[in-house]
Amino acid sequence: MKKILILCMFLTVGTVTAQKYYTKTGETDFKASVEAFEPVEAKSNSTTVILTDSGSLAALLFIKSFHFKVALMEEHFNENYMDSDKHPKATFKGKIKDFNMADLSSTAKEYQLAGTLTVRGKAKEIETTAKISKDGEKIKINSFFSVKPQDFDIDIPSIVRNKIAKEINVTLNYELVEKK
Repeated sequence: MKKILILCMFLTVGTVTAQKYYTKTGETDFKASVEAFEPVEAKSNSTTVILTDSGSLAALLFIKSFHFKVALMEEHFNENYMDSDKHPKATFKGKIKDFNMADLSSTAKEYQLAGTLTVRGKAKEIETTAKISKDGEKIKINSFFSVKPQDFDIDIPSIVRNKIAKEINVTLNYELVEKK
């Protein structure tokens, strides 16, 4: 319930009459691996996303929803790097350029996606490409971008600095349904 309430307060996209698509089970992955070292990667299957017919897109992800294969890595991620108790969520609010719901089909079309990613209270403008398609009643959005830990004041201790990539690759896979 708290997650829904926070999302409602955060999401002010579109008007009351606008058509909206959403998911609460969007998949967000990141990889920060360096070859020859243990993989640094995690996945969240609980990103909440809303897309309006005008192309406005908003997403909310709780940092603790990222899960690693190695429990100790997950603990260090939350306590030492992300400080998830103090900064529990990441948000994205943006716009899909030249988006038209009527143009969607089963063949993915590339759109430019631009907006603001906020992590640990630090905002960064993101511009990337999103592949969007419509499969029956579902809209699928796939995207990829990279960020640097220093963009969000994430300090990587020198003892592990060479084991973590300088750029973190983020992959988004969302399947949205119409909100009725």
